[in-house]
Amino acid sequence: MRTALLVIDMLNRYEHEDAGSLAESVAGVVPNIRRLVDAAATQDALVVYVNDNHDDWAAGRDELIRWALDGEQPELVEPIAPASDVPLLLKARHSAFYATQLEYLLRSRAVERIVLTGQVTEQCILYSTLDAHIRHFDVAVPRDAVAHIHPELGDAALTMMERNMAATVRDTDDLIEFLT
Repeated sequence: MRTALLVIDMLNRYEHEDAGSLAESVAGVVPNIRRLVDAAATQDALVVYVNDNHDDWAAGRDELIRWALDGEQPELVEPIAPASDVPLLLKARHSAFYATQLEYLLRSRAVERIVLTGQVTEQCILYSTLDAHIRHFDVAVPRDAVAHIHPELGDAALTMMERNMAATVRDTDDLIEFLT
């Protein structure tokens, strides 16, 4: 079963209303996201970044990466900025699937299983998991590689993903095997 690792919304300047609590959570998950990206590269798993365009419809890959690195928390971006040979799709709404080419890319690469990581657990990760589930992808979410704004909502979202969307919710160490 071919697997893809999706890295959601990690290009961020952390200059918005909820930036403080989000950045604190992100700091705790960046090392695990890096581990997953590295593991995917060694195990022939497709890595795809999907990021909010932050309402800049003219921004391309390089501009978006530079924009994030020039923000308040470049140390949260630099370790996991996408390499030039990794697909980066832009989205305008919460789900990585909504109005993007993601499903086409995954189907064209015969992907059946996805591992979702990134931010925000109770928003974009939750909605992307739902959209993956209704598209019949096998979904896994590493609970220690997704960042939340509100811990209690993040926990509730993970519970919903597991119970209502048949997602496998485990720690990063347990999900690295999914990338094979």
